[in-house]
Amino acid sequence: MLNFQENVPLAPLTTFGIGGAARWFVDVRSEDDVREALDFARKRKVGFYIFAGGSNVLVPDEGLNGVVMHVAAESYVFFETGLRADAGCNLLGLIKAAAERDLGGWENLAGIPGTFGGAVRGNAGAFGSEIKDFLSRVTAINTSTLESRAWISPNFSFSYRDSLYKREPEWLIMSATVELGHIKKEESLRKIEETIAEREKRHLQNVAAAGSFFMNPVAPVDVVALFEKEKHVKSRDSRVPAGWLIEKAGLKGVRVGEAIASEQHPNYIVNTGGATAKDVLALAAKIKDEVKKQFAVDLHEEAAVF
Repeated sequence: MLNFQENVPLAPLTTFGIGGAARWFVDVRSEDDVREALDFARKRKVGFYIFAGGSNVLVPDEGLNGVVMHVAAESYVFFETGLRADAGCNLLGLIKAAAERDLGGWENLAGIPGTFGGAVRGNAGAFGSEIKDFLSRVTAINTSTLESRAWISPNFSFSYRDSLYKREPEWLIMSATVELGHIKKEESLRKIEETIAEREKRHLQNVAAAGSFFMNPVAPVDVVALFEKEKHVKSRDSRVPAGWLIEKAGLKGVRVGEAIASEQHPNYIVNTGGATAKDVLALAAKIKDEVKKQFAVDLHEEAAVF
């Protein structure tokens, strides 16, 4: 029997520190738990929401008038060079656990905040690697039909920060399996430390933000050429950094209420203390409008807005 809690504040459970309360909040650890939570919502004629590690999300100021299912399963098992893990596992924790067993290859993903399931859903990536590069199996439950299903590689449909599970959100990832390579523990741990150190140089740490708010967009040829000329690096797939575009548009440091486009990394919208979801959305809209006006580029949120 699940423990449904009422009126649970969500802001403290997010990296943004923004948002109201959940009408009902419950931990789910299995497909049966998901079915019970969905039945609970159906009987009360309310919606449901999926909540994992609390990063990369923006909760509305008025909260969520439904059932918030917190993906809490955190079991994992190694076999040969494979690792099967529940969706609620911490991604960095898994990378370090693999290193302890002389397994790796995915150290470039170290330091990406959030859960394993969230990383799969959003095809998390960094420094030339993406989670899809390692996946061999994904299991999920359909929250509409209650069907369970497993996808076996190579039948995945992944692209930049996107997946089948993001495009068809009725599928809730329960677990996934990755295939890793042999690597000495010491080498893997060294790479993990180097990756995290590089992330700390490039990205803001210990701030109230959702991480990168916008995905890096595909840009027109002239904008790509300008980026390559300025930064002396080649664009990947005609994409340019959203933060670079925001800065070029003169929006670094722009503020709405207590939300600000960071001076250090303008693709981070930061809650400077007391920011509301309304502030964040207004600032995001301002950024999108100005980037579109100046560069004919559409920015799309990487952060999930409930």
